Amino acid sequence: MMIILNIRNFIKNFLYSDILQLSDRFKQLQLKTNYKSKKVIMDFKDQIKQLGERVVRLKDQIQTEEATKNAFIMPFIQALGYDVFNPLEVVPEFTADIGIKKGEKVDYAIMKDGQPIILIECKWWGENLDVHNSQLFRYFHTTRSKFGLLTNGIQFRFYTDLMEANKMDEKPFLEFDFTNMKEQFVSELKKFHKSYFDLNSIVSSASELKYSNEIKGIMSNELNEPTPNFVKFFVRQVYSGQATEKVMTQFTEIVKKSLNQLISDIISDRLKGALEKENVKDAEKVKLEEEQSKEDENKVETTEEELEGFFIVKSILRTKFDSTRIYYRDFQNFFSVLLDDSIRQTICRLWFNGEKKFIGFIDENKKEIKFEISKLDDIYNYSEQLVKATERLIKGEKTKKSDEPLSNEIN
Repeated sequence: MMIILNIRNFIKNFLYSDILQLSDRFKQLQLKTNYKSKKVIMDFKDQIKQLGERVVRLKDQIQTEEATKNAFIMPFIQALGYDVFNPLEVVPEFTADIGIKKGEKVDYAIMKDGQPIILIECKWWGENLDVHNSQLFRYFHTTRSKFGLLTNGIQFRFYTDLMEANKMDEKPFLEFDFTNMKEQFVSELKKFHKSYFDLNSIVSSASELKYSNEIKGIMSNELNEPTPNFVKFFVRQVYSGQATEKVMTQFTEIVKKSLNQLISDIISDRLKGALEKENVKDAEKVKLEEEQSKEDENKVETTEEELEGFFIVKSILRTKFDSTRIYYRDFQNFFSVLLDDSIRQTICRLWFNGEKKFIGFIDENKKEIKFEISKLDDIYNYSEQLVKATERLIKGEKTKKSDEPLSNEIN
């Protein structure tokens, strides 16, 4: 009996050990896969951005369709993760016979498991794509491809068969333009990457994307030029009289102004909300910095050299500004000269604790620029920078005060 129990325990411990090892291995592989996945996304976005810059820079030198393919479209296919020199992935001049017409060819077909998944029809970058979708339309229903791409290397129009099976829609569900790149379109484009390509997922999102884009297009047109039906929708709800031609003309302008004002208000509210959040973050940051500075003040020892440097700065500024507004605070690594004793109002920093001495200025982007000085008198060489830094702080202070709302109280 004891032998059987020992055997059971051995098997149990052995299997448990193996399961732990397998679990650890699985976690490692999962982490590795997630890292690669994130790297592909980042690399793809970077590649698309770089390719867009290249297209804009070189387009005026590209004079033919073939040159457009080589310079713009093949690199785009590569950015999607496909090897343009591997016929198992990308087939140039793919045969798409139409009825009795033989030898009809589409410029490229991206392949998967021996079947085309994306047909690509290319044009010279300067051509208008509106007159060329019929050619891709003819090729589409002769193959098993679910997606068609019409492009001139700058504009990319993706089609599928949402309206009727095996018949390409007249309108694309996704349009991408290198001269007007938007983050949301790059995210949609990413779904066509070899590493992410999933037919059902793309078709599912294509339907929503298509109708969403069309609705946005309609709304944009109505905002610019409201149609009678659109105006009548509002007239019926706010006007009790008869909608005569004169009334409709009057309300067309009212509707246009009202909607544009509504959009302006929404944008303004969002910007205000964002600024308020930013101000809260800044206030919290300042509070932390002030608390840190108090802690640092207990640890630092202000040197005579730092004080002498401060008095030189103060003597330079007193010719232009009230010297009682110039203060200093000493930190562990540097010595700050401040306006109104506020760490948010740094005029300059003196870095005197190392082997070399520096004077530092905070620019408009809140980045510090340091200049090496060999002796204290060199501070006088930066008189202009000191004055400009102080002027910028005072100007910012005045602007902030002017932005504050006026009191509604009446004395």
